[in-house]
Amino acid sequence: MGRFIVIVLDGFGMQAMRDAAIARPGDETSSTLGSILHDFPDLKLPNLEALGLMNAFGKESACMKFSPDATFGKSELMHFGADTFQGHQEIMGTKPRKPEVHDFQQKIDAIEKTLKEHGHTVERLGKPGLEYLLVDRYCTVADNIDSDLGMAYNCTAPLDFLPFEQEMDIARLVRNVAVVNRVIAFGGTGNTIDDILKAEEVREGRYIGLLASATKSYDQGYECRHLGYGVDPSVQAPSILGRAGIPVSLFGKVADIVHNEQGKSVSWVDTAEVLDLTIEEMKTMDNGFICTNVQETDLAGHSQDAARYKRILEIADGKIGQIVEMLKADDVLVVMADHGNDPDIGHNKHTRENVPLLVHSPKRGVDLGLRKTLSDVGASVCDYFGVEAPENGTSFLSLIR
Repeated sequence: MGRFIVIVLDGFGMQAMRDAAIARPGDETSSTLGSILHDFPDLKLPNLEALGLMNAFGKESACMKFSPDATFGKSELMHFGADTFQGHQEIMGTKPRKPEVHDFQQKIDAIEKTLKEHGHTVERLGKPGLEYLLVDRYCTVADNIDSDLGMAYNCTAPLDFLPFEQEMDIARLVRNVAVVNRVIAFGGTGNTIDDILKAEEVREGRYIGLLASATKSYDQGYECRHLGYGVDPSVQAPSILGRAGIPVSLFGKVADIVHNEQGKSVSWVDTAEVLDLTIEEMKTMDNGFICTNVQETDLAGHSQDAARYKRILEIADGKIGQIVEMLKADDVLVVMADHGNDPDIGHNKHTRENVPLLVHSPKRGVDLGLRKTLSDVGASVCDYFGVEAPENGTSFLSLIR
């Protein structure tokens, strides 16, 4: 037994899932990697290439070829839609449950009533029939317009003016009323409520929210918590490992959205820095589970910025090379994604795509095929440490050792 390390390149899909035309009309032509290679045919990611990136993609590019000794596969998404929160719950071994879908207008009255009953000041912004809330002068409550519409509500605040715990109190009250997939509380320092309000956008004439990437919340002092629907942390890999006394460290956005009461969780956004945190953890951890989320790939997809996506991938590839060099004989490294986010698809939402499953392990040259759920990773983590299996997933450990 040693270390099992999972690197999630957020939003790094390969090609549309077979059900995309039905489940996500408009996504049936999506291919995040394909779009980036189309725009930048000279893209070179030597470490991901060696791990079997093109093997998983199913074809070579001008500058990246199949790796003959790679252990690789792909995975479908079992969760509804294409969602970071649900994707990570699925990775950790949760069997996805379908939440309800509501635009914020359907719940604004009930949410406003609950907030007022608990002593908060509430103002309505927007226009009649298409409104959102400003709570305690600094916290907006509105549709999340960065992911599947109707699946999440955002609570956004400038943390120089409203403490994050006060924002969390607001978010918990919203969660008590909402039945959508997520209620997300986030904010940063150095910005103002005017910066947040300037990010107001309307989608499809019925969703109104603040475009997260335009609120300046990510620039500094970023804090975030995701309050999920239908998720039981006790059946997930981090909780199971924690009960068994096995160290668990979560870095990046995964620290915001996965329960890890007994382990270490560090929220971070910058790609080089979050992977440096991973490298530093490996220097002191001889035995344990590390999961790191690289969020900036997803942010580039949301911004529909293929050039930025390419730069982030190149940074991540270099750091992944350093991680590979630090692996010991019994260690396992998995590089994967949680969904797609095609920068050329024509909208700024996630895309429902198969994701890569690239494995560095004692046994090389294995084709893991197309897995039915991201939970196979969580099941393999638990199998590796000899603890009880999570709620969902089939371990592939016997294929790679």
